[in-house]
Amino acid sequence: MKKIHFATIKVRRWASNLAIALVIAIVGGFAIFAGLKVVPTSAVSGVYYNGDTSSNKVTLMINVYWGTEYLDDMLATLAEKDVKTTFFIGGTWAVLNEDYLNKIYQAGHEIANHGYHHKDHDKLDEQGNLNEISTTHKIIKELLGVDMTLFAPPSGAYDKLTVSCAESLGYHTIMWTRDTIDWRDHDAEVIYQRAIKKAKGGDLILMHPTDATAQALPRIIDYFQSNNFTLTTVSDNIGLI
Repeated sequence: MKKIHFATIKVRRWASNLAIALVIAIVGGFAIFAGLKVVPTSAVSGVYYNGDTSSNKVTLMINVYWGTEYLDDMLATLAEKDVKTTFFIGGTWAVLNEDYLNKIYQAGHEIANHGYHHKDHDKLDEQGNLNEISTTHKIIKELLGVDMTLFAPPSGAYDKLTVSCAESLGYHTIMWTRDTIDWRDHDAEVIYQRAIKKAKGGDLILMHPTDATAQALPRIIDYFQSNNFTLTTVSDNIGLI
């Protein structure tokens, strides 16, 4: 009787293991099928830190609150290299620099929202989050006729409330894969190395209009283009268009 009992247990274990294996295979099959259109895992929480890592797309996302004097050189480089990218615009800057805002937009670049006063959104209440995002939206809409859909929290400071407020206004919250820290370190070689280090598809690379960034930008673009990366907008990188 004991032999039959142990044999029965073995059969049951074998059947159980087989069932688990079949479930894993089926789930894996669906995952592979779903993988035909990859959704960035970072988007699950409502925040994008990268795009499709299986692609060759990379974005040089440029946040603008200051550095207007370096924009002409950067725009000229982007035009010369035939690159379209995304500029996250601060509301206070837009009010004072309508001509430059139009110049960026007319050059074919994507315009996105970077809040109004450059506040840390994780320290704001609901109304504060909504005001910062919606005020900038209204300004850009009035100046350019554009309805923006991407929001980059100033200083990368956000919480769940920030994300839910952004979503309620029709926005996707955008962070970055890599930060050049060009606002602090004014060294073109350092900025270049930070931008290209361990580059991979889906990267969102943060930069600002600084003198050193303007100097490094041609080399950064040349690196990505010569290594078969496609430099594109954030919306294209994360699969919104």
